[in-house]
Amino acid sequence: MPSVTNMLRDKNQHGQRRYSAFGLLRKGLSNQPWPRVWREVPLKDSYDVVIIGGGVHGLATAYYLAVNHGITNVAVVDKAYLGSGGSGRNTAIVRSNYLTPEGVAFYDRSLTLYNSMADDLNINVMFSERGHLTLAHNDSSLRTMHWRAEVNKLQDIDSSVIDPAEIKKIVPSLDVTSEARYPILGALYHPPGGIIRHDAVVWGYARAADAYGVEMHQKTEVLDILVEGGEGRDGKGAGGQVTGVMTNRGKISAPIVVNCTAGWASLISDMAGVDLPISTRPLQAAVTEPVKVFLPAVVVSGSLHTYVSQTDRGELVFGAAVDPYNNYSIRGSLEFTEGLAGHVMELMPGISRMKLLRQWAGLCDMTPDYSPIMGATPVEGFLCDVGWGTYGFKAGPVSGEAMAECIATEKMPAIIAAFGLERFAKGDLVGEKGAAAVGH
Repeated sequence: MPSVTNMLRDKNQHGQRRYSAFGLLRKGLSNQPWPRVWREVPLKDSYDVVIIGGGVHGLATAYYLAVNHGITNVAVVDKAYLGSGGSGRNTAIVRSNYLTPEGVAFYDRSLTLYNSMADDLNINVMFSERGHLTLAHNDSSLRTMHWRAEVNKLQDIDSSVIDPAEIKKIVPSLDVTSEARYPILGALYHPPGGIIRHDAVVWGYARAADAYGVEMHQKTEVLDILVEGGEGRDGKGAGGQVTGVMTNRGKISAPIVVNCTAGWASLISDMAGVDLPISTRPLQAAVTEPVKVFLPAVVVSGSLHTYVSQTDRGELVFGAAVDPYNNYSIRGSLEFTEGLAGHVMELMPGISRMKLLRQWAGLCDMTPDYSPIMGATPVEGFLCDVGWGTYGFKAGPVSGEAMAECIATEKMPAIIAAFGLERFAKGDLVGEKGAAAVGH
């Protein structure tokens, strides 16, 4: 099968034109409409695989099904537009310095795929390796940082604990003095961490999957999961076999349906009679006016429940922990803004006069152990890639790769074996709260 880079360099297999630099200029000066990055095609009656959710996880799964396993009769359906959920509402931070061996190996593979993504998908995803600092403000936090550093080193991850003097060299704007309200005692430093353009990741996977024949169907809302032969609610549940989905555009038959819907995960799985231990909570973020770049690294404070990075355009992007209540709202709140501003200024007093331009929220599907739910469910043919909480964007590439392998081989890949739904019944939890509770 030809590489996606070669397929997209001039024209892809569906005849979509690719432009040279001068061609882009001529096209920009003309009055002719731009061709679509991916096709708009009629919805078919049946597919080999239907993926619910047009974010990074769903699109990556479709792409790797095509490129790694030759499965191209695939439909990705989304009730809004591609990237309209968590993939377009996150703060675009990537890293692999997690707490458990399972989590470290998993996210390190994802970071590797992010590093090669521009070449693999032939699109500039604007990956910027900044370095990632997780600050410790007390002895307990510092012990946790040392613990994480040792786990990381055993997995060959570049991660170490540094002192306030070294922190100041990396981020001069931080207040590392002993007079600070929350003195900085040290930090877990992860040089490979950084930021990436989340929209470009979505567009790249969508365009590349389209080049192999995968279909993307926007404004296609799933109203029900069709299951035969099961038990429980409406004949669904354990022992059943998925046969397709019912959408606002009609019925689609498929022997495999994959749930990649983040904050809506439990509602979609409930349609198939599968109960998930997931609660949905908003995660808020905000961005400032652009200023001269002064923050070279991603800075996270678990004690203050905040994190901040600076884009190439100069905006500061802030976030916090998830809201302390279940909700499906994606609106920002004044309470969040006030708390965030106070905590950030305690870290960097010099930014007090910067203007906040906008804020927003995304929906997070939180599991009891802060780890995802991946793979098969009691309903045959119905798979899940959900439960990502605040860190789903970081895991997009490896999740798609692993889920594609799971679908194609009908076997659970070793890299996601610990994340199966059955672990909650067995008590084999994967405790990532110490590395993921703040989200970034």
